[in-house]
Amino acid sequence: MDTRTPEQRRRIMQSVKSKNTAPELVVRKLLHSMGFRFRLHPKDLPGKPDIVFRSKKRAINVNGCFWHGHGCPKGQLPKSRLEYWGPKITANKARDARKRSELEELDWRLLDVWQCEIDDHDALEKKLRSFLQE
Repeated sequence: MDTRTPEQRRRIMQSVKSKNTAPELVVRKLLHSMGFRFRLHPKDLPGKPDIVFRSKKRAINVNGCFWHGHGCPKGQLPKSRLEYWGPKITANKARDARKRSELEELDWRLLDVWQCEIDDHDALEKKLRSFLQE
């Protein structure tokens, strides 16, 4: 059972952003400190990836674990309104896979960075550097 009133839940959900999220800002700041320069949310690429390196044909999506159905504890479905959230998250995952395929058809490589990976800066830096220097 939801612990919030419908009005409270509506306001909470409306406040969720799709661009310039806190995890995305952490990744961008780390990339910048590593000396990388990039573009943001290009409209001409499938799925409008969060961070793009055009000369390398590399893109990064910073995904919220809940919204994109990650298998970590933050990615668990809520206990209420499963009839809504189940199909919603499944559709998000299908769209993510479709957009990844479209990017790969254009010879782009895509890296997913998950919200749960943000706190371990050393591991995140290693993952980003490995992806960008392949």
